[in-house]
Amino acid sequence: MPRPNSNDAAIFYHKYINHAQGDSVAEVIANHARQLKEFYNNLPEAKADYAYAPGKWTIKDLLQHVIDAERIFTYRALRIARKDTTPLPGFEENDYAVTANAGSRTLQSLKDEFNAVRTSTDLLFNSFNNDQLNAVGTASNNPITANALAFISYGHLLHHKAIIEERYL
Repeated sequence: MPRPNSNDAAIFYHKYINHAQGDSVAEVIANHARQLKEFYNNLPEAKADYAYAPGKWTIKDLLQHVIDAERIFTYRALRIARKDTTPLPGFEENDYAVTANAGSRTLQSLKDEFNAVRTSTDLLFNSFNNDQLNAVGTASNNPITANALAFISYGHLLHHKAIIEERYL
């Protein structure tokens, strides 16, 4: 199954797709799964409640955000891969952040949850065959393939990794 093309997801998702390196879902997983776990697991405890500017998310907020987003992307991919044609709604990341209460959690508890979600994501995407990856559904009022959602999931994590490296560490 090749990289998503321009019709496989709304244009705003291609910034994430472009971060994911590989010509297939299997290659993206092989290229990034370990790297992403290592990076997020090595976030320093001393920076857990750090935000680079007033009103910006802390490291804990950001980690909770990538967990929530990955769950949403994989849920969408599962529904689409299973040929469920029900349109899937969008989500407002800032509303999720306000109610997630990540600040009351330990950084380690967030890392533990992150690891569980990441393992589950890798297993899910590795389980899809080409027919399932080619399946098209609707999310946020736009057509999208399960394949594109795989690339988006990894690209989203890589996007936030770059932000953390640039602004938090």
